[in-house]
Amino acid sequence: MSIVPLLLFCSLGLVIGSIVLFVWSARQGDCHESDRLCLLPLEDDTTSSPPPSGPVASTETSPEPR
Repeated sequence: MSIVPLLLFCSLGLVIGSIVLFVWSARQGDCHESDRLCLLPLEDDTTSSPPPSGPVASTETSPEPR
């Protein structure tokens, strides 16, 4: 039965620590960009990638074997 107070103090320490970290994060303003960041993967890529610098493959097709 001596483990119950230890578990109680550990759980209270975790709760208090999480509240302190939440308040600290909210005061720093880390949560202000969350709406924009969650929509970022849905945006279209507007920048074009440069063409490959290697030899250009021929667009002609070879005849199929029969």
